[in-house]
Amino acid sequence: MRVLGVNAIFHDSAAALVVDGRTVAAAEEERFSRRKHGKRPVPFSAWELPEQAIAWCLTQGGLTPDDLDAVAYSYDPALVDHSSAGLDPSWEELRTTYASRAPQFLKTALPGYQGQGFHFVRHHVAHAASAALAAPWGPDGSLADCAVLAVDGRGESTSMLAGEYRDRKLDVLQVQALPHSLGLLYEDLTAHLGFERSSDEYKVMAMASYGTSLHLDHFRQRVYATPDGGFRTESIDWGRFAPARRPGDAFDESHMDLAATVQAALEEVLLDLCGWLHGRTGNSRLALAGGVALNCVANTRLLADSPFSEMWVQPAAGDSGTALGAALAVAAEAGDDLEPMTTAALGRSWSDAQIELALSTARVPYQRPADIAGAAAEIIADDGIVAWFQSRAEYGPRALGHRSLLAHPAREGNTERLNDIKGREQFRPVAPMVLSDRAAEIFDRGPVPSPYMLFVHDVAPRLAGAAAGCHPRRRHGTDSNGRCLRRPPDGNPADNLR
Repeated sequence: MRVLGVNAIFHDSAAALVVDGRTVAAAEEERFSRRKHGKRPVPFSAWELPEQAIAWCLTQGGLTPDDLDAVAYSYDPALVDHSSAGLDPSWEELRTTYASRAPQFLKTALPGYQGQGFHFVRHHVAHAASAALAAPWGPDGSLADCAVLAVDGRGESTSMLAGEYRDRKLDVLQVQALPHSLGLLYEDLTAHLGFERSSDEYKVMAMASYGTSLHLDHFRQRVYATPDGGFRTESIDWGRFAPARRPGDAFDESHMDLAATVQAALEEVLLDLCGWLHGRTGNSRLALAGGVALNCVANTRLLADSPFSEMWVQPAAGDSGTALGAALAVAAEAGDDLEPMTTAALGRSWSDAQIELALSTARVPYQRPADIAGAAAEIIADDGIVAWFQSRAEYGPRALGHRSLLAHPAREGNTERLNDIKGREQFRPVAPMVLSDRAAEIFDRGPVPSPYMLFVHDVAPRLAGAAAGCHPRRRHGTDSNGRCLRRPPDGNPADNLR
């Protein structure tokens, strides 16, 4: 079966193509439009489709629109409860109307598509499928039964789904109705701290590592799990704990402590949800998705302290991953034999000839060294910065070595240099990149392998002072950790950058 998956309703617009159970292509629209997140997550943008990502996926698969058996759209407007307190009464009907007309919009955006096999897939089911129907479990990396938890800001009328997959079929055990939402709680904090809502939550996670959870007792009364596997997020008077920060303004310890408090509260609720889910399923495996699953600090705590012994997080855990999840859900329902996701390198690539033509057209001087890894290593050793570009682009928000900036890790000032180049705040970390066979010498905690930067790893005490770019684990402490990218030695030229 040939299934095109589409995410378009909120943000991180994306497309994915699954053919006979195999993921052929997956990419975010921002990779083509150069517009961060593809669009803003507002109701009057809900009609916009990831047209360029869709076109590329079909080209990559060698298909035309007529060849498609199904289109899976990761939102079901029929499930929207307009009486819910968590929805915008002024604009939600517009979003629902646009979503309902997605088949017609697609006919216009994709000439040749006649509307065949269009499926609205429940948003959190798409999240759940993106993880549980893609996770490679065990030494042979095969699909298997597992528990699944999808947590984000919102779907149609809910913000969380907990369930279990058995024989590729989902048993939904619990959902959390709006307005209670861990994702929206974190978004509110993000906005209060002067960052962009539905975009910069990862910055708040980074800021939290510099703070202390001074207000946790208060937040435990406002943000807590319930015995039935759900949770509550009551309204918060954010100004009571830290002044609202405008974008570009300086931040102080009160902002860092507030971020640390909410991070700790989030982790505690997630642990409770995992405990409840494990009690219901008895399964040792947990698949995670939803925007909250991009919180690698929380993921690491869940792996360490929850009852689950195995955990797999979808690399595109945010809304972009629902394009793949929706396609996988429809393919599974049709009885296709699904293949697990073994790489995030699912986006587009360029041949050497294409790159050379682009450089020549732009009149950019270039050279082709016989040993490209050796040439790059010399630049890094001389304290230069290398822009490393190779193979297919990553699916999801992390740069995993295919589109990455590389710098000397032992030079203390390089974190600041990289942040300046990228226009980032100076409290933001960069990731240490190591080969898997050396990881145990450098890191004390975290799963091995960890190819998608979805967990944090403590730097071995003897190396903590040399760990450029890592978070401090406590603001006044000396420990540090980082989102490690552990590359297996697979013959890639980057393996020789030692």
